[in-house]
Amino acid sequence: MVDNREKLVELAYAKMPFGKYKGYYLVDIPEAYYLWFRQKGFPENKLGLQMQSMLEIKTNELEPLIRNVRKLYPKKV
Repeated sequence: MVDNREKLVELAYAKMPFGKYKGYYLVDIPEAYYLWFRQKGFPENKLGLQMQSMLEIKTNELEPLIRNVRKLYPKKV
């Protein structure tokens, strides 16, 4: 259970490291961008898995869940 929570917190704070949305939290990137990536192919790494997860979250309109995770678990500096 702790592992799932840690992954959710990590996803909530994940940022796009490249491209048009470089520096944006994944949750703040439009769904259309993820749909385009699904068509072209997600990266085959941790970021790709996070992007696929974010597409599922956005498809099911669960973005508030991710935003609440950031409120409940503030990033430690």
